[in-house]
Amino acid sequence: MSGLRTRFGRPLRLGMIGGGPDSWIGRVHQGGATLDGWWSVVAGVWSGDPERSRLAGPSVGVDASRSYGDVSEMLARERERPDGIEAVAIMTPNDTHYPYAAAALDAGLDVLCDKPVTHDLAQARDLAAKVRRSGRLFAITHGYSAYPMIRYASRLVREGALGALRLVQVEYIQAGLAARLEDAPPSNRLRWLLDPRRSGLAQVMSAIGCHAQHLACFVTGHAVARVSAEAAPTVPGRRLIDHVSALMEFDGGCYGTFTAFQAAAGSENDIRLRVYGERGLIDWNHRECSYLRVAMQGEAARVVARGDADLPPEILALGRAPRGHPEGLLQAFANLYGEVAQERMAIALGDARPAFPYPRIEDGAHSMAFIEACLASKAAGTWVDVERP
Repeated sequence: MSGLRTRFGRPLRLGMIGGGPDSWIGRVHQGGATLDGWWSVVAGVWSGDPERSRLAGPSVGVDASRSYGDVSEMLARERERPDGIEAVAIMTPNDTHYPYAAAALDAGLDVLCDKPVTHDLAQARDLAAKVRRSGRLFAITHGYSAYPMIRYASRLVREGALGALRLVQVEYIQAGLAARLEDAPPSNRLRWLLDPRRSGLAQVMSAIGCHAQHLACFVTGHAVARVSAEAAPTVPGRRLIDHVSALMEFDGGCYGTFTAFQAAAGSENDIRLRVYGERGLIDWNHRECSYLRVAMQGEAARVVARGDADLPPEILALGRAPRGHPEGLLQAFANLYGEVAQERMAIALGDARPAFPYPRIEDGAHSMAFIEACLASKAAGTWVDVERP
């Protein structure tokens, strides 16, 4: 696709919403966007405090004249420029994702948004309708779906290497809320997570659970049809939900188990996915993200690695360094940003639209439907259907 970039003649222009100088996810977004030269970050709103936002731009490499006090100002002023932004990347607290994304779509911009895409399913449906009406692109930065070995796992399932699927096990376990955030001083910048109006219907699902759900759906190629779930806080005195476990039934009849837990002291970002079919299994974990274990019935298990010479070309293209050189979340974000850019450039040039599998608004809507179904199942004590967006 390098010829596409040459024909387009320049990087696409990106405005960031959130991701100021002290934001680690901001550096991941900005680094991923610019890593392969598809995007140039030229404008931004870096803080909810207008003065801090205006001062922050130069420290992240953006001209002070394009460091705006709020989103409305950025959208209005960039629209007046001949070299204005063509997309926004959103990485702000969860309750702002929907209004900022809606405003960007209304301004005629493409959107790359952190998860959860909205507060609830109704908002996600509204964004999906806006995307359809506007013809703009909308990506959700589920970075784990852009690791080369996850893409290869998805390809193996899609090509039938495992046969009919029988069981999916997915988990995301971390220590992000192992300590009591509730006891932190009011000045702690993460205190907003304690307010469900800001953090979402279930904190653990907004933070990590939707990643696990999307990973399972992405690799299997199936949506979740119904769930039987448990959702509760696990720390004494805590009110926000830091744990959800669920039994799942996917379209096509395959069953699965799901666990998201944020109060696991001593854990890091422990993500694992196993998919079992009638012929064999695949096994991936985030700690060894460049490797995929494939075990077929009656054969010795083998480990496939990012960079193996016999991988399909489109899988090899997702990596940048030879086998054995670590790559991670930054490169996965770069894969997502690169795919969105290539699709936008192809549309602008009148080329055939490439069929990249990056997560889109429909995936975000399914995540919101899944979260609502889990909470409804907990309340009812029974299986609940997952609404179809």
